[in-house]
Parts: sequence; structure tokens; C-alpha cells
Amino acid sequence: MVTDQQIKRLFKLEKTELTRALAAAKAGVCEKTARKYSKAGKLPSQMKQDRTHRTRKDPFEAVWPEIEGMLRLDEGLLATTIFDYLHRRAPGQFQEGQLRTLQRQIKAWRAVEGPAKEVFFPQERRPGVQCQSDFTCMNSLGVMIADQPYDHIFYHFVLPYSNWEWGEVCYSETLEALRAGLQNALWRLGAVPGEHRTDNLGAAINNFQGRKEFNASYQGLVDHYRIKPTRNYPGNSHENGSVEQSHHRFKLAVGQNLILRGSRNFQTREAYQEFLQEIMIKRNKTRSERFSEEVKTLRELPDRRLEDYTETAPVNVTRFSTISVRKNVYSVDSRLIGSKVKVRVYGDKLEVWYNSKCVLCMPRLRGKGGHAINYRHIAHSLAKKPGAFAEYKYRSDLFPRFMFRVAYDWLGENVVKADAHYVKILLLAANEGEERVDRVIRYLIKHGKPLTHNIVAAKVNEDIPSEGITMRKPVADLAAYDNLLEATDAG
Repeated sequence: MVTDQQIKRLFKLEKTELTRALAAAKAGVCEKTARKYSKAGKLPSQMKQDRTHRTRKDPFEAVWPEIEGMLRLDEGLLATTIFDYLHRRAPGQFQEGQLRTLQRQIKAWRAVEGPAKEVFFPQERRPGVQCQSDFTCMNSLGVMIADQPYDHIFYHFVLPYSNWEWGEVCYSETLEALRAGLQNALWRLGAVPGEHRTDNLGAAINNFQGRKEFNASYQGLVDHYRIKPTRNYPGNSHENGSVEQSHHRFKLAVGQNLILRGSRNFQTREAYQEFLQEIMIKRNKTRSERFSEEVKTLRELPDRRLEDYTETAPVNVTRFSTISVRKNVYSVDSRLIGSKVKVRVYGDKLEVWYNSKCVLCMPRLRGKGGHAINYRHIAHSLAKKPGAFAEYKYRSDLFPRFMFRVAYDWLGENVVKADAHYVKILLLAANEGEERVDRVIRYLIKHGKPLTHNIVAAKVNEDIPSEGITMRKPVADLAAYDNLLEATDAG
């Protein structure tokens, strides 16, 4: 096949060589071909003509009017659905390899006679006008904290003009996570854009009788920074397209850096957050030119930032030594029973305040209907009423470590009044230290020694080395399945 490059060379050589035959030889074409293109004065690509005839019979010619009618009836109909319908109606008339032919014909018909498609309009971004933020799930990255799977989301803040970004790890799309994330991004930025665009976040928007309105807490936040709040129309995520696209690119960058790091496991959440911040800092350096242009148009920050928490109305501490916050149950020190406390709700933690003093800080539960009971708050009382342990509603929370559960199971099989022994061991952990008690239990279990409250108490202050327990790998016995199959065959 003669190429455009050969003919271009031919045209140049004809001006310098004595004969056309010599020019053709040097260009790598025959003299006849050289004569053809010299006469036409065109390149091979310019002389090609579109084919208007078919090289083989159209297998769908007879049924095309029916297919066209189906397409006009429903624009979402797939070619595979139509092909299956034709095959069921006339088995053997069409072959599997003809599906691609049908797909090409339907695509060509839709391009000329099909319904009009939705048009997206590229936006001209102006510096300093808008910022966008949203939450994105990070679970697909397979990150682990201290060898445990870490389910989390990421609050992501983006300036559409320069693509400058910031964000942080959080657990759920709460108002507190939105408030902390937005404020941290603005103070990191050191300035304020004119508008904040989100999708229809439940943390920021109330749905009242079909009307979606910004809630008072979020409105107070944006008013403090003098930012105009805007949101997408439901189902139109492209209206927040800058941050949506940034989600994809940021997670891709994180995934690549995790591969280079050689491990997806981090010792602490803080170490993981620092890892993400380093990635964002590197990415932002590549946007310095447009960012320096944009930052000149931003407004100054207010004199102070708002608190990142929401303070609840006074909460009663029940006789069960618990409080209920956001439809989750938490234990508190039993000395607070009968008192009223205030709770500051952050994105990832709770602070319990009594008499203008923070008396307790604990992780915040995700979702609703959960419970977090700290055995230290109730162990002394439970030791006086060990019979209450067996049917305690939140008993599952009273096994602070795996070895405590092992100890309870061993006591249940080997000791009378196992519940009484176990709750005394819990009290011992509260008084002497959970790590020490855990180490004694491991030692006793590993060496096959009796495990009672008195024995654990006697050894808790001894210098026992920390050691793991070798778990035997279970051996699957398939004989029962073989016998079952043999019995079935015999039947």
C-alpha cells in the first residue's frame, strides 16, 4: 500500500531527479504509480472515496421496519434486547455473530433519526467565585489501621478554578464532619471564596414537606464566613462536577501511592491522615500558577473559627449509668447517675461535660441503635451483683479484648459460678490495668493452668513476658460429606 509519506517524497524528488523513473525508484513506488499520483496531484489519503454500497446482504433488512418501530416506541431499548426478541421469535434465523451488525445499525439510526440527547455545557470557571465539597467512600482502597480493615469516608474540598484541594478522614456524613472539614479547608487555604456548592447533603439540608432548605446550623456556618450556600438539583451530580472528578483522581493517586509505599496498613489513623495530606500537598504544588492567580481574588477569613462540635441539650444519666445521644447508648461514670450532663458531639468523638468541666471523652458511634459500654464505669457495681452479668443487655461490650472472651469461655466450662469469677477479673482489669490482666490470662491459657479470679489476682503484679498464643489451624474432615454422597447414591 502506497503511503502519503512516499508520495510526498516523490513530489520532491521529481523536482530534482532527471527522470520520473529515478524519482519513483527513490520514493519506493513503481513508475506507473508515480505517474498516477503526479497526474492527480493528490496524496493517497485524498483520493480515497467512501464506500456507499454493501459488501454483503443485510441480515436485518426484512425486519428493520419492525426494529425501527420498537426504537421509536422506547428510546432506552438495547440492541441485545431486540436481538433476543428476534431470536426467540424465529430461532435459527439470526446467528450470535450478527449482534454486532445490529448494534452498529441501531447506533447509526439513533445518530440520524433517534431522539435528541442531553447536552452538557462546559462552564467557564472564574477565580475565587466558588468552592465545592462532598464526601466520598474510600473503602475500595483496602486501607487498614493496626492490621484491621478501616471503613471510612473522606471529606473533599476543591476550588474549581485552580483545582486546589484539601480534605480529611471521617466516618459519616454528619453536620459535625462537614463543619470541621469545611473550616479546616478554609483555614488551610487562608481565605474564603464567594460560594460553597454541595450536593443534597443530609447534614446541610432539611426536607420539610417536599421543600429542601438549608438547616439552621449549616446556614449559621456559612453566614459566619459570609459564603453563599448553593446545592445541586437532585440527581444532577454533574452540577458539582469539579469535586466529583477530583474524587476519582484523588483516590487514583492514593491507590498508586499505596502501591509505592508497599503496604496499606497504618499504625494509627493520624499516620494515615498525614499520608493523605502529603499527597494533597504534592498535588497542590502542580497547581501553583492558577492558585496564585485565584488566591488574589479570595476574601479574608473572619477573626475566629466556629467550634467543630454541636452541644446537646442537658442529658439525663440513667440508673443504668448510661446516656442516650443521637439514638445511641453510651456508658458514663456511675457517680453521675441522676445528674444532667451536656454532650459535645464532634465528627468522631463525644465529650461529656458536667459542671463546666469535661469529665469524659469517647469515640462516637456510627449510625443509630448502637451501644458503647465501658466496663470500667460499671465493674465495681457488677462485682456486687454478678448474677446480672448473664442476661445483661449490653454484655457483648464487656469483653474488652479477645483473651477476656477466651477466659470467660474457659470459666464456663471448668468453674462453678463462672460469672462471679469473670466480673471480678473485669474489676481487677479496671483497677490494675487491662494490659496486665490480659497478659496473665494469655500466660495461664497457653501453659494450661487453672484460670480463676484468685490466680489472676496473685499473678497480675508479676513480671510475665508478653507472648502470643499459637492457634491450631482447623483440619477439615470431609469424611462426613463422602458418607452423605455415598448414602445419596445408594438411595
